[in-house]
Amino acid sequence: MTIDQLEQAVLGLPAGERARLAERIIASLDAEAEIERQWLEEVKRRDAELDTEGVTAIPMDDALAAVRDRFGW
Repeated sequence: MTIDQLEQAVLGLPAGERARLAERIIASLDAEAEIERQWLEEVKRRDAELDTEGVTAIPMDDALAAVRDRFGW
């Protein structure tokens, strides 16, 4: 089904059902925005740890090699 076909089908629904569907779609976007916000907070927290708590960053290649060794990839 194409987006145009989906739009046609949705617009053929009664107003109450379209409203309910719209609310559910908007809620799903809000959930994605909330997840994005939480990840941004986590990134900021980790960045602050690097600056203030003496945490040492590991080069990406070393980190990936450690994961591969640990999990046998």
